Amino acid sequence: MTYSKRTKGIHAGVRRSQFGELSEAIFLTQGFDYPSAEAAEARFQGGTGPDEFIYARYGNPTTAMFEDRMASLEGTEDAFATASGMAAVSGALTSMLQSGDHVVAARALFGSCLYVLENVLARFGVDVTFVDGTDLAAWKAAIRPDTKAVFFESISNPTLEVIDIAAVAALAHAVGATVLVDNVFSTPTYSRAVEQGADVVIYSATKHIDGQGRGLGGVILGTQDFIRGTVEPYMKHTGGALSPFNAWMLLKGLETLDLRVRAQTATAAALADALADRSDLQRVIYPGRADHPQAELVQRQLGAGGTMIAIDVGDKDRAFKTLNALQIARISNNLGDAKTIVTHPATTTHERLPQDQKDLLGISAGLIRVSVGLEDPEDLIADFTHALNA
Repeated sequence: MTYSKRTKGIHAGVRRSQFGELSEAIFLTQGFDYPSAEAAEARFQGGTGPDEFIYARYGNPTTAMFEDRMASLEGTEDAFATASGMAAVSGALTSMLQSGDHVVAARALFGSCLYVLENVLARFGVDVTFVDGTDLAAWKAAIRPDTKAVFFESISNPTLEVIDIAAVAALAHAVGATVLVDNVFSTPTYSRAVEQGADVVIYSATKHIDGQGRGLGGVILGTQDFIRGTVEPYMKHTGGALSPFNAWMLLKGLETLDLRVRAQTATAAALADALADRSDLQRVIYPGRADHPQAELVQRQLGAGGTMIAIDVGDKDRAFKTLNALQIARISNNLGDAKTIVTHPATTTHERLPQDQKDLLGISAGLIRVSVGLEDPEDLIADFTHALNA
């Protein structure tokens, strides 16, 4: 029987102990007992089954449940859970690349992703070419016969550009390159990234998957060969594993993910429509609106606008006054939370970018990123109206 994502988010990947617990168990152990020396030897030589664990840095029953549930939701063969979203991004890229490899990446990326590509990978001899992610001609010109990988955010942070996964994947696959997609803003609820050509899908589980601001986590999803043959050896030796407690917490988040994200999306659409009527705003960017530059692609690729909005209030002074006047929305650099969160990217998440790059990406001094939460839509609209008027 084929189940929906909402059902999979509750039931997929469950491992029950002899006690038959209904809520997944937390196996708070870093080590595992072997019945004999021979059994220990066999397990270190590869084991005989998915439930033979060695060390929590390599795998853990609770972590394995989270990995299996995420793979079921995303439609991949396997997954590896990581300590954070950036551990997932850096682990997925670094595990497969070596000196002399060529990567093509979208220019519009989260600041830490840019750091990994520009500083870490470049330091070890990886050649990285940046392109305008929405320009398919730029991708075609940059992808070479020896390109090893392409990397992009399916919806960019913070200006909410939407990348055509299928089109970029077709260009990459023509030269045998691996397609890695950071899918955080799309969320597992709306993702069809694998179906559209992504080879590797990456999430910061800290965001919508937890969705309640409790802890860090990440996950890399792909084929079993990639996850167990490429990612796992790198991650288990470099130490980026997810803790069992956080894995349990993320499992609980997955149970309500679909309901939360759909409610947040409905509120984001209502807030965006209310703000779009204001003549005192430079821009209102919401992927779900017909005036978004990639509106047709959004509906074809995702089917919904998601939980994120960006507004440009004009300048830094007004941006700060607006942030400080909000009473419900909280100022933070996180997103995907049950609470509505506002961020000034130019001075926080993307502060390290040179001004010319900020200008190129549209990260203006007046830009505010809004992660819409689970509050009442009318309350949020009133809160933003009051803050902008003030």
